[in-house]
Amino acid sequence: MHKGRSGITMGGGGSSSRSELLGGATDRKRINEALDKHLKKSLDKDSFPSTSTNKVESEGSDVSGSEGEDEDTSWISWFCNLRGNEFFCEVDEDYVQDDFNLCGLSGLVPYYDYALDLILDIESSNGDMFTEEQNELVESAAEMLYGLIHVRYILTTKGMAAMLEKYKSCDFGRCPRVFCSGQSCLPVGQSDIPRSSTVKIYCPKCEDLYYPRSKYQDIDGAYFGTTFPHLFLMAHGNMKPQKPSQSYVPKIFGFKVHKKQ
Repeated sequence: MHKGRSGITMGGGGSSSRSELLGGATDRKRINEALDKHLKKSLDKDSFPSTSTNKVESEGSDVSGSEGEDEDTSWISWFCNLRGNEFFCEVDEDYVQDDFNLCGLSGLVPYYDYALDLILDIESSNGDMFTEEQNELVESAAEMLYGLIHVRYILTTKGMAAMLEKYKSCDFGRCPRVFCSGQSCLPVGQSDIPRSSTVKIYCPKCEDLYYPRSKYQDIDGAYFGTTFPHLFLMAHGNMKPQKPSQSYVPKIFGFKVHKKQ
């Protein structure tokens, strides 16, 4: 199991919190509900240990997953390879470490410092003081923080290049519309505000939105934003398909159905 990347020790049953995430959408929803409940309360900083200034890089990890996945897997790689997280690309750690790229996020994400440490695989000496519930909240906060970093990263040249490979591989799914002939889609959010709506897929051929496969329907749309697919297609104009020339015509006994004016 991938644990101890941030130095957070999962004691007394807490070790199950990350392995439970491997279950996909159900456990993500459970942890997000816990975070939502927590966000409604005022943050009691006294009940949560302060971030340690003495930080050291993690020397190792124990990762569970597909065969061939080594023990040196970073949290970012581990997270992006979870079932149900295929829409995410891996954000460069250099990008995450640049404070300029994280401007304004500390006020949006609870336990920001702990979440950032977890993403960057930095140990915290106060980790053994966390309860199981706090461990779950930190993990959920790390997922939220990564998502908010991700939506910025995919608008960069490197981020678009990573998403281009996924687009070419149809990792985001295909348009369900018959006359789009299986056109590859792009992820999009209907809002840039976190927890407003879930991710949808945008078809560049018919220019409409659709629900993704069920295992992706609990992902926050704000982690992809409203801008990405349109900026992506502007940057990669050769990837934009022509609009479909056919459309469905309703018929009864072979005769077109008259449309009321």
